[in-house]
Amino acid sequence: MKSHSQFICQQCGYKSPSFLGKCPSCDSWNSLVETVEKEAGSSWTKGNKRERLAGVSSLRLESVATKKVSRISSGIKEFDQVLGGGIVPGSLILLAGDPGIGKSTLTFQILSQVGGLYVSGEESAEQVKMRAERLKIDTKKIYILAETNVESIIEESNTLSHPRPDRGSNNVDSRFRGNDDTIKLLIVDSIQTLWSEELTGTPGAIGQVRESTLKLLEFAKKEHLPVILIGHVTKEGTIAGPKTLEHIVDTVLYLEGERFQSLRLLRTSKNRFGPVDEVGVFSMTEAGMKEVANPSELFLGENKNASGSVVIATLEGTRPLLVEVQALTVATQIPVPRRVGTGISNNRLQMLIAIIQKHLRLPLGNFDVFVNIASGIKVFNVFE
Repeated sequence: MKSHSQFICQQCGYKSPSFLGKCPSCDSWNSLVETVEKEAGSSWTKGNKRERLAGVSSLRLESVATKKVSRISSGIKEFDQVLGGGIVPGSLILLAGDPGIGKSTLTFQILSQVGGLYVSGEESAEQVKMRAERLKIDTKKIYILAETNVESIIEESNTLSHPRPDRGSNNVDSRFRGNDDTIKLLIVDSIQTLWSEELTGTPGAIGQVRESTLKLLEFAKKEHLPVILIGHVTKEGTIAGPKTLEHIVDTVLYLEGERFQSLRLLRTSKNRFGPVDEVGVFSMTEAGMKEVANPSELFLGENKNASGSVVIATLEGTRPLLVEVQALTVATQIPVPRRVGTGISNNRLQMLIAIIQKHLRLPLGNFDVFVNIASGIKVFNVFE
């Protein structure tokens, strides 16, 4: 089995036979890492070509038999709404967000309702249990596995989803005695920590992340077991790892919010089984994520009828929201006045100021302009 070494950009996946200081594709510096890849031996290329082609034939789409699939409720209304009505069996979901934003907390709360396996690649089982106790989460339906090898994870998940009788007896595996519920969901935290035996690269390398995701995709479709992958984001706000990761999965979710504020927004940027641009609103509390029944109350400031404040309506997905826009102008002490927008597009703010100066003839050239959306929400279509 032949193997070769390539330098792969950790930002965009560009491949080069030799080291380059700057990636020609995405212009990132020092992002090319040497990775040893096997030319053969992958689960996607094993077997004789004639054997792989046996039984492969096309079908008329109208003759394909379909069945109605019932979605799995996560027990969290906001999460189900973002997915389009619940979790689809066999789907692969990618949940991304900044560190400490609440990704693990949200998935823990879902597991306590649905029941499933939580794979921790960054923490030990004891650390995970301490976090669950701090959040006062019911752990009766949750299994924990501290493992980073994707083959071992799939084997254990298969065992838990299909418990086998003990040898020489009619009793079910000891882990299931007194409990007829098998796992209905697999959580992997995080995808960047997994590695496969079929590649020699280190965990987190682009080849390892891609291969691990493909193996989990194959397992999810075969066993009809939904899988949620937790992913890190880069400083630019994009998902770490190869861009193909977002193309492989069925759904991409982003958990957003300011770290020192309680507001959390769950957005979908891709969903093969439902609408996109849906938004779920949560509030981070000591007891975990709490659904916000009336988000508009959270987005409105405390000062009523204050100078420089106005309440407007915007549309996030299919949900209308009321948000408060706060504006302040002050005489500048510098030659070039500042235009600062928090929660809105700075380019849109610059254009609006130019329109005001041109048509309303307001002399804003000597004033700094600050615009803020209350509660830290990012609503870029407010002034569209």
